[in-house]
Amino acid sequence: MREQLEALLTAAIDTLIANGTLPATVTPRIVLDRPRDKSHGDFATNLALMLAKPAGMNPRALAEAIIAALPENPLLEKSDIAGPGFINFSVNKNQLIEQLEAAWADDNLGVPVAAQPDTVVIDYSSPNLAKEMHVGHLRSTIIGDAVARTLSLQGHKVIPQNHVGDWGTQFGMLLAHMEDELKEQATETLELADLETFYKAAKTRFDEEKGFADRARQLVVKLQGGDAYCLKLWQIFIDTSMEHCQTVYDRLGVQLTHADVMAESAYNNELASIITDLREKGLLVEDQGAQCVFLDEFKGKEGEPLPVIVQKKDGGYLYATTDLAAVRYRTDTLNATRIIYVTDARQALHFAQIFNVSRKAGYAKDNVSLEHLGFGMVLGKDGRPYKSRDGGVTKLADLLDEAERRALELIASKGSDLSAAEQADIARVVGIASVKYADLSKNRTSDYMFDWDTMLSFEGNTAPYLLYANTRVKSVFQRAGIEPVSLTGTIQLATEQDQALANKLARFPEIIASVGSKGMPHYLCGYLFELAGTFSSFYEACPILNADDEALKQSRLKLAALTQRTLEKGLSLLGIETLERM
Repeated sequence: MREQLEALLTAAIDTLIANGTLPATVTPRIVLDRPRDKSHGDFATNLALMLAKPAGMNPRALAEAIIAALPENPLLEKSDIAGPGFINFSVNKNQLIEQLEAAWADDNLGVPVAAQPDTVVIDYSSPNLAKEMHVGHLRSTIIGDAVARTLSLQGHKVIPQNHVGDWGTQFGMLLAHMEDELKEQATETLELADLETFYKAAKTRFDEEKGFADRARQLVVKLQGGDAYCLKLWQIFIDTSMEHCQTVYDRLGVQLTHADVMAESAYNNELASIITDLREKGLLVEDQGAQCVFLDEFKGKEGEPLPVIVQKKDGGYLYATTDLAAVRYRTDTLNATRIIYVTDARQALHFAQIFNVSRKAGYAKDNVSLEHLGFGMVLGKDGRPYKSRDGGVTKLADLLDEAERRALELIASKGSDLSAAEQADIARVVGIASVKYADLSKNRTSDYMFDWDTMLSFEGNTAPYLLYANTRVKSVFQRAGIEPVSLTGTIQLATEQDQALANKLARFPEIIASVGSKGMPHYLCGYLFELAGTFSSFYEACPILNADDEALKQSRLKLAALTQRTLEKGLSLLGIETLERM
C-alpha cells in the first residue's frame, strides 16, 4: 500500500515537471509517515514543503497542485491539506480489505518477495574461541539472527558468516597449556568443561611460570607456519570451543550452525596476497617499517591522516588484513551484493576504513553495499558494562540459566494447573524470550540497561506480554472449537475498532521492509506491541463469537486469526519460540 502511494506521488511529480510547475532538476525523496492521530488519515507527507522553494510556490498551493496531479486510482478515499502544506491521505476501505484478504491467503502475510533479490552475506556473532561466549556476544548474535530471518522472508539469499576468532598469539599460550594437560591425562581428547577456567590457568602460567611464555610464543610461530602437531592440538581446542558455542546458539534459538563458520584462520593463506595486491595497486605506504594504507577521508585530532595498518614491522598481519581478505572472498566467491557486519558500535571507524580500502582496491564494486550495523553496550543498573555477581564478565550460558530460573519462579508464583514439566518448558521459553526481546526491543544503536524485573514483566513491551497476547488470541479458537482454516466469508470493517485493527495488520509488510533495509529489529518489536494493544481494544469493544450475525462473526474471527498469525510470524522473525498456553 505504501509502495502504491509512493508510485502515485512519483507520477504526480513527473506530471508537474512536464507541465513546468516544477523544475526538471528536482529529484525529491518521497517520505510517507503514519500519523499518530487517525483523523489525519492513514499516510502523510511533507513533499510540498520540501519542493516549495525550488518550485517558487506557496507550500499549500503546491500541495493542491500535487493532489490535482495524482493519477486516478482506487487506492485513495480522500486527500487533504493540513497546516502549512502537509498532505494527508485516507486509504479506501475496500483497498484495505483486499490487502488483508490477500494476506489471509499468503503464508508470508502479504510480505512481498523482492523483485531483484540480493545475495546478502551477514557477519554476526563472531565470538573469540579462546573463551566461552559471554554477555557481550548476545547483541551481535540475536540482532544478526533477526536481520537474517527478515531478509530471508523477503526472498533474499542470505549467507551467514560466523567470523570466529581462532587465530593469533593467545592460542600459543592455550596450546602450551593444552599440551601439558593432554600429557597429564594420557589421552588425545580434551575434557574441557569450562573454557574460562582453562584460559585463566593458561594465562596465569604465561604470566608467572618460567619458560612457559617462551614455549607459547614458539608454538604460535609453529602454528602459523603450518606445523602438523600444533595444528592438531589447535583443532582439538577449536572443535571443543565450537561445541560450547553451538550449545548456546541452540538454547538461544538462533540459526547459526557449524556450516556457517568462516573463521579468522580461513583467510590466513590469503593475507600475503592482500599485501602484494595493495602494493601493486599503489595503495601501500611504508611507515616506520609497517605497511599502511593512508586515506584522505580519515584524519586524526591534529588533522594528520590515519593509517590502516595491514602488516606490522615484524611481518605480522592485523584484523584489517583479515577483514580485507574477507571482503574479497565474499564478493568474488560468494557473489555478495550486500555485506552486513553486526558488531559493537565502537568498531565504526575500523569498518569505515575497511569499506573505503575495499572500494579503492576493487574488492567491492559500486554495486555491492557494505554496511556496518553497530550496536550499543549492555549495561548493569550502575550504568557500567553488565557484570556477574563476582564482578567478572557474565558467561552467556550462566545468563540463560538465570533467566530460566527466574521465569520458573515467576510462573510457579502465579499458580496453575500445569504439571512441573509443563511449567519448566514454559519457563524455558519465557526466560530465553525475555532476554532476547529485552535486547531486540531497544534501538540497537543505543546502550541499554539490563533489568531482570522489567524484562520478565507481563506488562509493557516485553516478551511475556506478547507471548501471553498470542496465547490469548489462540484461546478464542480453542474455546469455540474452531479451526481458522475453516473460516469463510470476507472481512468487514463495521466499527472503528474493526478498522483500527485492520489498519494495524496492514502495516506488517511495511515494518518488515524497514527492518530489512535498516537492520532495526526494534521496529518490529514496537509494531508487535502496538498490534497486541490494538487487538486488546478490539476484543473488549467488539463481540467475536457473539457477533450480531454470522458474516460479522466470520469477519472478526478472520481478523483475530490474522492477528495471531502476525504475532507468531513476527516473534519467529525475532527468533522467539511461542507457546500454546501460559
